[in-house]
Amino acid sequence: MTTSPKNEVWTVFKRLLGYLKPLKAVLALAIFGLAMYALVDATFIAVIKPFIDEGFGGQAGQAAQAAGGIGSIDFGTGAGFNSESDVLLIAPFVVIGLFSLRGLANFLSTYCISYMSARVIMDMRQEVFEHYLTLPVSYIDKENTGNLISRVTYDTEQIARASGSALITIVRDSITVIGMIAIMFYFSWKLSLVILVVGPVIGLVITVVSRRFRKVSKQIQTAMGGVTAATEQMIKGHKNVLSFGGQQTEAERFAKVNNQNRYQTMKLATAQAISQPLVMIIGSFALAFVLYAASLDSMKTELTAGTFATILAAMLAMLQPIKNLTRVNAEFQRGIAACTTVFELLDTQPESDKGTLDVERVKGDLTFNNVSFSYPGQEKLALNGIDFKVEQGQTLALVGRSGSGKSTIASLVTRFYTGLQAGEITLDGHNIDEYKLKNLRSQVALVSQQVTLFNDSIANNIAYAYPGVATREQIIEAATLAHAMEFIEPMPEGLDTQIGENGVMLSGGQRQRIAIARAILRNAPVLILDEATSALDTESEKAIQQGLDNLRQNRTSVVIAHRLSTIESADQILVVDQGQIVERGNHETLLAQGGVYANLYQMQFGS
Repeated sequence: MTTSPKNEVWTVFKRLLGYLKPLKAVLALAIFGLAMYALVDATFIAVIKPFIDEGFGGQAGQAAQAAGGIGSIDFGTGAGFNSESDVLLIAPFVVIGLFSLRGLANFLSTYCISYMSARVIMDMRQEVFEHYLTLPVSYIDKENTGNLISRVTYDTEQIARASGSALITIVRDSITVIGMIAIMFYFSWKLSLVILVVGPVIGLVITVVSRRFRKVSKQIQTAMGGVTAATEQMIKGHKNVLSFGGQQTEAERFAKVNNQNRYQTMKLATAQAISQPLVMIIGSFALAFVLYAASLDSMKTELTAGTFATILAAMLAMLQPIKNLTRVNAEFQRGIAACTTVFELLDTQPESDKGTLDVERVKGDLTFNNVSFSYPGQEKLALNGIDFKVEQGQTLALVGRSGSGKSTIASLVTRFYTGLQAGEITLDGHNIDEYKLKNLRSQVALVSQQVTLFNDSIANNIAYAYPGVATREQIIEAATLAHAMEFIEPMPEGLDTQIGENGVMLSGGQRQRIAIARAILRNAPVLILDEATSALDTESEKAIQQGLDNLRQNRTSVVIAHRLSTIESADQILVVDQGQIVERGNHETLLAQGGVYANLYQMQFGS
């Protein structure tokens, strides 16, 4: 996307208009309504002249003649009186008709633009949300969560203003101003020439202020992301905040970002507050000039009372639309700034997926061939020369200290991270990059130490994203194998029990058993258990171990564990330290070696 200041607004606005293409008919109706509204206002000003000159002109002329005065205009006699009666008789109907038409135009335009705004904001929010689902894990890792949420909520709201309320003002008030200028020039081009001087000056003011609006608006968006992030952080860690007595710390943290948001908002308000009176003052000079020019003898001979009143009314009627256009400029620039941010996000490249291989079910032969990997932006290798092979039905266990690279190995299998420094990872002899991304991940069931559950029933959480429709019997069988039915059955609504956001109604061990049941139901040929039993007490762990053993049968299993009791039966155990494999073998051989594994085992079991 072009970032040149000159072209940026038009480029962004043109892209925004693309969202209105499916709503062309509604947009046309809205513009028609806005134009009709503005033209009715202009028509009302235009009929002031005949109302004054013909409606009251005859009476004024007779009074002048009776007083012996010499007027510059012959207002007529009896014929003028009849004309006066006709005009004044028609006037009430004209006024009612015009204002009824104005009301209809107002309803049509307001409804259509509200409909368009709602649709645009809905479509854009959906697009942003769906784009998040395609972004690589590395992008989400480095982004502020509050900013990501703000794109979906706050930024799209600002865009709605640009495409909604701002459009109402821009179209309607622009036509009003043009209509009033046309009326002025039609009735007296000499008096109206002042507009040619004042117009460019007002335009210059608006242009300068626009740049300021757009710059400050981007800063407001960033500050708003900070507010969202601070709030989300406090809510997620609410228990920790209370237990550590961190209320004051969080209040001060929020006060800082909240004040930053206020400061940026006031910068925008200041620019807005300066620009509006400045435009009004410039407009007052134009009005003053018209009043002065009308007092000159040369102008008096060319003007009637109706003409002067019409020009004066048109100038006064222009002031509010010009003020509105100045005010809406802030909203419009705010929307354009939000558009720029959202479009930059939408232009972020999704996960790379150049794979073409699509298989129904792999055997599960997983191989790491001398794999080295470092995370984006980091020079230090997270994995260095990792080399192993797990065949179908075998279990590979990874043990080691926190941060040694165990979870990184699991993340590479599902291509959460790509771009190996060296080596390759194969599944059934094919490089995992050859598989279509969706197909690859459908072959893998992941149970992480960070269990994610949704604000839904237990049954729906177990069947989450299951391909096809999971039957009640399948869900019960999976829950039974995971030893989850032990706590589900006593619940009042059983499998239909609502568990709250992220399973807040369940204990840590119960949440992990739901996650294990989900993996069992998925029935994938490759199973990754990343600290899957870390939140289970000893009794629960023993109860679920049989279920995990059942789950591992005829599957390739990669088990990451701190508790060595859960991996004693593994076919192969790798001890990982600082991204390298320092020991390998089964439980008995590693104990016999008396190395790192034996020391870890001795620390946990004392012998």
